[in-house]
Formats: sequence, structure tokens, C-alpha cells
Amino acid sequence: MTCDAVRKLIPLYYYGELTPEEEDQAEAHIHDCAGCARQMEAARSLAAALDRRRMEAPAALLDDCRVDLAAAVRGLGTHSSRRPWRLWLEAVEATLAGFARWRQPLGAVALIAIGFFAARLIPAGSGVSAPSLAPSEAVFVNVRSAQPDSAGRVRIAYDETRRREISGAIGNREIQGLLLAAAHEEDDPGVRVESVGLLKDQAGSSEVRDALLNALLHDSNPGVRLKALEGLKPVAAEAPVRGALSQALQFDDNDAVRMQAVDLLTMRRDNAMVGVLQNLVQKEDNGYVRLKCEKALKEMNASIGTF
Repeated sequence: MTCDAVRKLIPLYYYGELTPEEEDQAEAHIHDCAGCARQMEAARSLAAALDRRRMEAPAALLDDCRVDLAAAVRGLGTHSSRRPWRLWLEAVEATLAGFARWRQPLGAVALIAIGFFAARLIPAGSGVSAPSLAPSEAVFVNVRSAQPDSAGRVRIAYDETRRREISGAIGNREIQGLLLAAAHEEDDPGVRVESVGLLKDQAGSSEVRDALLNALLHDSNPGVRLKALEGLKPVAAEAPVRGALSQALQFDDNDAVRMQAVDLLTMRRDNAMVGVLQNLVQKEDNGYVRLKCEKALKEMNASIGTF
């Protein structure tokens, strides 16, 4: 493991959140790396100091924080002239009075936490805005590391993702470009189904047609493949499309996909398909597909079997 990877795992290691394999790898690295050993010792010292510093918060503090948070979320201001986050930080500062060594690092982590949760609690378009952000944007922060230095400051590494929303006609180039990108979204098949479903009426565009063909042949989700077949129906007579339909008919493992593929292929007479249809009649388990193949062969005056 690299030093960077181990330092990211140190907080999880300290609280016993690593898998046995990760824990063994981290321990082996820390044993051989003086720098990471110092980081581990710093994490232990911080946790021990926090454990020693236990103070009761004022009784009214929680009620005040709830009122300020509710007011901020509704965009109604606060009962104080100071902003809720300033009141919160002042409360933290009072709690940590005399604990100067850790005040700045903890304050910085608190600010990151506020931004992280505010981005999720405040919906877009609610009228509540955050500094440096447009009202329609939300920022999602993933903190990777937080390390104190000898000067009492803290260095934080984090990833930031900004969410935006746009709307427009399906023919808009930017809208269409985003839908084409979403059609390749690996982690969310639901997004792919929605995107291909919206693109299916735009098969006249070569880019959209290519995306539909790619979805039909390569997408792992049958719902996406079925949406792609719907979109390809108006262009089913084109040679590249018929080739993809033939591939889907022969090799797709979903009965509904094969049934739609054979419907599109047999909408018009195509003698080039005789061999494919004959082979399918012999091996196809789905009765509907087999009957469609037999009917198409009879209409082309071709034999059911291969000779």
C-alpha cells in the first residue's frame, strides 16, 4: 500500500472499521514507514485528547441551533442578527476554550461537515442559497484526508462534485449530448433506461442511432435494450440496424428482446435472413420466436430446415 492510501485508512483503522486484510496491510506499512507511524500516533493523540475533553453544552444551545437551522432551511432568516453557522462556530469555540491546539483543525472539519450536509438538506430552487453557489447548484463534498500541521493549522484534501439542472427541448444539442452521455452511465441502469427512452424518438440522428445500436448490443440491462429496439423500429430497414437485430435475435438471453427483434426483422422480406431464420427454427426454445421464423421462411418460399 502507498503512504497516501494508508493515511486515508488511519482514521478507519483506529476505530476498527477496516477489513482484516486491509488492517494487516496497513499495519505492515505503518511498521516499516516512519512517516505513516507518526500519522498514526497523531490520530491516537487527537482521539485521546478529545476523550479527555468532555464538557456539557449549555441547556439552551440545542434549542437555539434547532431554531436557527429551521429558519435557515426555510429562508426566513434567524432570530439573531448573526448567521446560524456563525452562532454554531461560536458555540464550538466556547466549548473548546483553552483547547487551542485542536480548535482550528476541528473548526475546519466542522465547516466541511456543514457544507457537506447543507448540500443534501437544502433542495435546489428552494430559495436558500450558499456562499459562492448559484441557487440551482448543490455541492457534494467527500473529504479524503484531514491532517494537522505543527503550526496548528489543518490541511484537508477533498473531492467536490457540483450538481446542476438544465431543461430544454429534446432536439437541443446540449440536452441531447447529456442524454447520450447518460445512455452510457455504468453505475445506474435506471438512468440509462430513462435516457434511451427519451432518445428513442430521435433515431433520425446518426449519433442517436449509434447510441441505440450500442445499447441494443452491449447494455447489460434488458430494459435498456428493449427501449433501444423501440427507437430502432423506424429505421429497421437499414442494413446496419438489421445486422444488429440479427445479432440480438441470435444471441440475446432475454426472451422479450428476441421477440421484438424477430418482429422487426420479419416486417419486410429479406432473403439474406434465410440462413439465420433456419438456424433459429432448429435451436430456439421460445415458441413465439420459432413460429415467427417459420412464418417468415414460408413467405420467402424457403424450407424450414437447413439442407
